[in-house]
Amino acid sequence: MKSKKALAIVSLTLALAMSGCSSKTSSETNHSSGNAKEPIEATGTGNGNDMIEVSTVSPSDPYLKFDEGESFDKNSVYDAYEKDIGVKITNKWVADISQFKERVKIAIASNDLPDFLPVNATQLKELTEADMIMDLTEIYDQYATEETKKFLTMDGGMQMKTAMIDGKMMGIPSSYNPFNYQFLFVRTDWLKELGLPEPKTMDDFLKIAEAFKAKNPGGTKEAFGIAVSKSPFSLETGVTGLRAFLNGYHAYENIWMEDGNGGLMNSDIQPEMKKALAALQDMFKKGLIDPEFSVKDTEKAAELIYDGSIGMVFGASWTPAQLAKGAVKDGKVVQEWGVFPIPSIDNKPTLNQIGLGVDEYYVISKQAKHPEGVIRLLNQWIVADNHPTEEQKVYGYGKDRVEKGNNYWLLNPLRVGKQFDNNGEILPKAIENKDESILETADQKTRYARAMQYVEGDTNMWWEYLISGPHGAFSHVPEIQKNKQYLQNKFYGAPTPTMADRQEILTKKRDEIFIKIIMNQVSVDEFDKFVAEWKKLGGDEITKEVNEWYKSLK
Repeated sequence: MKSKKALAIVSLTLALAMSGCSSKTSSETNHSSGNAKEPIEATGTGNGNDMIEVSTVSPSDPYLKFDEGESFDKNSVYDAYEKDIGVKITNKWVADISQFKERVKIAIASNDLPDFLPVNATQLKELTEADMIMDLTEIYDQYATEETKKFLTMDGGMQMKTAMIDGKMMGIPSSYNPFNYQFLFVRTDWLKELGLPEPKTMDDFLKIAEAFKAKNPGGTKEAFGIAVSKSPFSLETGVTGLRAFLNGYHAYENIWMEDGNGGLMNSDIQPEMKKALAALQDMFKKGLIDPEFSVKDTEKAAELIYDGSIGMVFGASWTPAQLAKGAVKDGKVVQEWGVFPIPSIDNKPTLNQIGLGVDEYYVISKQAKHPEGVIRLLNQWIVADNHPTEEQKVYGYGKDRVEKGNNYWLLNPLRVGKQFDNNGEILPKAIENKDESILETADQKTRYARAMQYVEGDTNMWWEYLISGPHGAFSHVPEIQKNKQYLQNKFYGAPTPTMADRQEILTKKRDEIFIKIIMNQVSVDEFDKFVAEWKKLGGDEITKEVNEWYKSLK
């Protein structure tokens, strides 16, 4: 450690690590490696003549199914990296995905890092101040291929800027397409059975929720209106969350938005949030929300969807992959679902909140002997994920090099995605017309093939059709894009000093009071007390720092 400040940071991190378990669930990784990209130019992946070894840590995801005889210790993906670029990958440890982030916190706090690992923005700042990770500026410039450099700056370099601290590149952004929207998924067979219209407004949504509760078309012991899990406002809750519900009330979860006076304000403390919480409390009072939601993770909450107790849920485009567990039984589709844009509480369109397309960063320990090996992994991933040769398909599918649902792409220890895609314009049209000639990317070809399997009778691919098909989630994206019905976080700098120190505490306090309000344990007026406390606990200082950053851009 270089200073008492660094020691204090590590001590705080360890304390936070012991405070509870991660809310992320395994279903959040249930999507294609996707984010595919056509080749920019043919480039090499690095000099692989001399074998080097790099260590990392890996989450064990239930959607990753190993081929017989393979494991995290030995598998065809790791073998391919050794063969193709001369980099041997070892895992310092492997943890269940539900515990992975806590293990990362503990590793940071105990200064027991592998050569490289994924961290969040606050940890990136902490590790930099503690002088535990490398400045990658020169290493990246020397070893990253031209394709890699172009790939990671397709957005003009905004995502890369988030990894810069004091002018130094301290991490590699784990980039993805920020235009990933949330939708409302509804049991359309129940709508038909009860003679209900498709949801176009929030009033429609509430009436459907009440009808599903009262009529109980699933015939279960008890029915509810909407599926909710214990971390409903977190970005990581890709299904069974309530961020989309907030957006329908023009409220947004922890983003920085224009205040109308040339500055930025935090969305968590705006009046619209109070209105949304009041509506959720009313739903809870009416029995439309499972009274035990606050202790259920996504998978546990989803069980009520599978058994027919709930027929509506908000979620990301990949939500059908979760719904499939209840929708497809013994080779038959037993639940019919439709996907709809988030309804609005008034005549103003709902703005789908989106981030910057980067929440994590790959950092390299100062103790790493071969940091160039990490950049080689990055180069190879971009090539293999976006324009693979037949042999390179091993990185996505394993030794058989064919799609068989084992999600071998999850074995790649360093993954970055494309910052833009046109899946919504291409896939629904291609699938409806059975025209693969218009497909452009590896991701589109994979999704098209899966959807066609469903069209031809393979119900196991039902979920892909509801994502990519003519009326699937992707089909709504072009309209959202065209009308700019989204709101993007305006702050994209590295965490401010107070943000790094206090944001986790503020978020924990927010979640605590919001859950109490929803569950009618306290009055909705407690929101006003929360706002005052938020400001005193560091919110005002963070707002000041964010606005100083914002002014520096002008």
